[in-house]
Amino acid sequence: MFTKIITSALGVFFTASAMIVASPTAEAQEYTIKIAFLGSPQDEDYDGSMVLKDYIESRSNGRVGVEIYPAGQFCNNEKECLDNLQAGTLEVYITTIGGFGNVFGPGQVLDLPYMFANDRIAECVFDGPFVDQLRQGVIEADVGMRLMVISNTGGWRNFGTTNKQIRTPADIEGVKIRTIPAEIQQELVSQLGGNPTAIAWPEVYTSLSTGVVDGTKNGITDIMNMKFPEAGLKYLTLDGHAYMGALWWYSDAAWQGLPDDLRRIVFDGMNHLKTVTRAFPMRRQIEAYDAFRESGGQIYVPTAEEKAAFQEASSGMRQWYIDQYGSEWLEKLDAAVSACTGSVDAEFMAANS
Repeated sequence: MFTKIITSALGVFFTASAMIVASPTAEAQEYTIKIAFLGSPQDEDYDGSMVLKDYIESRSNGRVGVEIYPAGQFCNNEKECLDNLQAGTLEVYITTIGGFGNVFGPGQVLDLPYMFANDRIAECVFDGPFVDQLRQGVIEADVGMRLMVISNTGGWRNFGTTNKQIRTPADIEGVKIRTIPAEIQQELVSQLGGNPTAIAWPEVYTSLSTGVVDGTKNGITDIMNMKFPEAGLKYLTLDGHAYMGALWWYSDAAWQGLPDDLRRIVFDGMNHLKTVTRAFPMRRQIEAYDAFRESGGQIYVPTAEEKAAFQEASSGMRQWYIDQYGSEWLEKLDAAVSACTGSVDAEFMAANS
């Protein structure tokens, strides 16, 4: 009798288990979101994309599938990627601030040198009402893209060179510096007395090794990921002239096809992506700086007086921007930086009282 009871119980258990396995655990996939970027799977962009993928797929209960295409697997260059994004054949793409400026000219205000004192000020601005204003400005410009979040893609831009250490603005005189094809970055090098040279990212290694350029403007993790010391990059000056913001976009055409509940899931997931892509460069730069030194590289941190000299030498950039795009967005950014500086200082005072 006891054996029959056990057998009967096991039969019920396995039958119930089979029903659970056979029953669908999620709704059928209704949407596919494709994420493309030009960086490698070793970049924080990939880590953030994985977090976004997991969040969307789990929170949507399988209604949305997310595909990730790193290293130019979906589109080979920024123009091609942006064309796909604006057409709605690509849902998610990331641009640098410079790349953003090529789509929405006034957005180059974010690339003005020495605007942010540190990460806390920059991230406060990029989490505040200024970004809402920027989102609205992009929508009104009707460029077919919606700004989701602003994260980071490599820390801070610094000057790296092959032939000499840069300590003052005078040291940049005549130096051929690689820039992205963004007018504002080229203008900065020119105002500092250097020779700006726009070169595509995949070609920077060869350009450094062959002397086409004498230096570049990049963060340390990008420098080490691309093995630039092997191409002759020996000197790094931590002037921190630009926060390497990363703007994550959603195709407006594709966004219009999402129901509100999925839009909220995507947006919330983007904010988790933002957390990861801000934190990882800060953690990874520790080993990157060590590796740069071990390769024979020399790192110089400008004094407060030298930093002020760089700021003074590039002060004409503000007027250059106003001449190009007017003062509206510069005034908005100045106000946001001022408010965040006050907020960060007040927080310290409260903790230090």
